[in-house]
Amino acid sequence: MARLNVNIQNLELKNPVMTASGTFGYGLEFADFIHLEDLGGIIVKGTTLHPREGNDYPRMVETASGMLNCVGLQNKGVDYFCKHIYPEIKSIDTNMIVNVSGSTLEDYAECAARINELDKIPAIELNISCPNVRQGGMAFGVTCEGAASVVKAVRAKYNKTLIVKLSPNVTNIADIACAVEAEGADSVSLINTLMGMAIDIEKRKPILSIGTGGLSGPAVKPVALRMVWQVAKAVKIPVVGLGGICTAQDAIEFLMAGATAIEIGTANFLDPAVTIKVRDGINDWLDRHGCQSVQEIIGAIS
Repeated sequence: MARLNVNIQNLELKNPVMTASGTFGYGLEFADFIHLEDLGGIIVKGTTLHPREGNDYPRMVETASGMLNCVGLQNKGVDYFCKHIYPEIKSIDTNMIVNVSGSTLEDYAECAARINELDKIPAIELNISCPNVRQGGMAFGVTCEGAASVVKAVRAKYNKTLIVKLSPNVTNIADIACAVEAEGADSVSLINTLMGMAIDIEKRKPILSIGTGGLSGPAVKPVALRMVWQVAKAVKIPVVGLGGICTAQDAIEFLMAGATAIEIGTANFLDPAVTIKVRDGINDWLDRHGCQSVQEIIGAIS
C-alpha cells in the first residue's frame, strides 16, 4: 500500500479522506456501515454557542446532480455538545473536528473557547460561509475584512488547529483565503455550498421555506475544483478540498489541484460507505501508478 498519511499543520491524518460537516452527523450514525477509525477525520455537524431550531420545513430539495438545503445550522448548542455528545465520540480513534458557527464575533470566539477545553477535539472548522442562515455565517465570509475579523477573534481564544471554511459566493476567493491566513488560520477548506433556488411551478412559490438554499453535490464540483486550484496557489497553508466528491477519481482531481486533504459530503446520503471506497480507490490508483505516497500527487498540476 502507498502511504496515505497527510498533515494539516500539526494535525496528522492517517489518510486524506474526511467527512463534511452536516452530512455525517456526529459520526456515530455511520458506525454500522464503516469503521470510523479508518477515516482521516470526521467533521461533526455545525455547533453554535446557543441552541438553534434551524429553518422551517421544507428545507431540502433534490436538484439535477445535487441537492439544495436550508437546514439553518440546527443544533442544541455547544454546552449540550460538551456534556452529551463529546463523551460519546471522544474515544473514536481519528481526528474528531467540530464545525463552529455563530452570529457575532463574540459568539464565534466563545464557542471556540469552550471546545478548546476538550482534550480529544484537536481542531475546529470555522464556518464563515453558510448561505442559509439569517444572521452571521456567510455575512462574515464574503469580504476580506469580515473573514479576517472572525479568525482574529477566534484565534485569540483558540490555540489548536484552526481550519477556516470559505464561501464560493464571492468575487475572489483567493483574496479571502489570504486574509484568513494572515490572521492565523492553519488551513482553509473550500467550498461551502453555492447559493441556489428551486421553484414549485404549481404553487408558484419557492420550494424551500426561506426561498434559497445551499447547492451541493456533483453539480458544484467543477467550480469547487477551480477554486481549490486558485487558493492552493495563493496561500502557504494547507487547503482542504470539497464540493461534489463522490469517487476516488474526484478526490484525486482535488489532490492534484493542490488540496492536502478532502471532505466528502452529499455523497454520504447516497452511499454511507462512500468515504472508505474513496480512500481505497486513492490507494489503488497510487499503487497502479507506482506512487509510494499520496504526497507525490498533491499539487501535481500547479
